[in-house]
Parts: sequence; structure tokens; C-alpha cells
Amino acid sequence: MTEAADQPREDHVLVEVTVPAPADAVWAALRDPQKIKNWFGWDADSLKDEIDFIFITHAEADDEKRVVSFVGVNDRYEVEARGDASVVRVVRSAPVGDWSDVFDGMIEGWISFTWQLAFAFARHPGQPRRTIFVSGPPREDRLARSLLGLDAAPAPGEPWSMPLGPDAEASGQVWFTARHQIGVTVDAWGDGLLVVLDQPPGGKNPRGTTMLTLTTYGLSDPAFADLESRWKGWWDQRFETVAPGCD
Repeated sequence: MTEAADQPREDHVLVEVTVPAPADAVWAALRDPQKIKNWFGWDADSLKDEIDFIFITHAEADDEKRVVSFVGVNDRYEVEARGDASVVRVVRSAPVGDWSDVFDGMIEGWISFTWQLAFAFARHPGQPRRTIFVSGPPREDRLARSLLGLDAAPAPGEPWSMPLGPDAEASGQVWFTARHQIGVTVDAWGDGLLVVLDQPPGGKNPRGTTMLTLTTYGLSDPAFADLESRWKGWWDQRFETVAPGCD
């Protein structure tokens, strides 16, 4: 349905994080494709083309204000200097209304990726990453946060350990929480990051769907292969694998 041109609109902050880096460095990470690939999305053959499409060919950047807007959607990244640190936020201009009960895949993506940006700067500045990504509906009626024992995790910044799953007893820190997702650091992955996103049941997915992104730094090839084997083996027993946005 097309929105009326005169429909009242307001700005909604979809996600806001503090990044321990100067604003110019963070802005460069939003404009340079080689830097974007170290926080945006996950490893895939299509990642380069996705970055070019979203951040280069379909983006309008204001270098002075450090704002990049995306053509075709009413979303924008803003970078604000705060001394030696920066505040990074994604803002959506949209009709006035209550969004509290809406699951929006694009919003959830912005949340995940922006916290991945903050993690890259805070814990692994300038380091290349490798990721493992899976998505799909559960074979039974339990999503990943429940299966991993993360549905009652501590508050952000608190110590954490994984009670269940392929790396049971792995530990780290709660990096962020949101309504539909959680991010936790994992010391055993070279100080990596696990992001778990659960979409509630409904519509095309009556059992819901899960997306897992495992971000790693500095693992040897054998250690990375072992991690991938453990997690994909655990996943395949409990979930069907479907590409994001597909039935």
C-alpha cells in the first residue's frame, strides 16, 4: 500500500551504539567497501555486490554531516562525534505510529550489523574477520535462543557462559540484547561474537525462524573448520536451512 504524501512522519531510532573510535574513522568504515566487509553482513559470494549496491550505488552521503541515506528506503546512518568516541545510529523516517509489536527483517538486520560494527572497532580494530552464517525454521517448536539457553541471559556487559549447544561452557560477555536477538562474545573463538536472531512464529513460518552469525578473528584454518563443523552439525539436526527472505 502506498503511503499518502501528506501522512505525518517522524524519526525512529532503530539502533544506537557508542563506538570507541573517532568519528572520521567510523565514517570511513561506512564508506569504504573494504572496511564495510569487516562488519556488515557475513561471508558470502554475494557480499561484495550487496555492499556496492547498498552503500555505494544506492546511497547518498553527506561527508560534512557524516550521514548516509539509502535510496529507496527511508533509513539513514548517522555518525556523531563524542570526544574520542562516536555515536552511530540508524534512523528511519516513517509514519507516526506504534512499532513495538512489529517484526521487521530490515530493522533486525540494522541492529545486528551496527553492533557488529561496534564490536569490530572495540575489540578487533583493523583485523579481518571470518564468519559462519545459517538461517531457517526449526524442525520442532524451539528457536535458537531457547536451544542454546540464551533466553534468560544477563544484561549487556555482564559475564556469560553457554549452558547448551555445540560449545557448551564457552564463555564471554553479553554484548547486546534486543527484543528478537542477542549478541554474546565468545572467548574461545579468538574473542568472537555470536549473534542469535529469532523471528517469532507467524505467517509463512508457523514455527518461526532463526538466523545465527558467528564472527571470528585470528582462528587457524583447522580451528575455523572445526568450529564450522560443530555448529553446522548441531544446526542440521535442529533446523532446516533456508536463505534469508526465502520460504
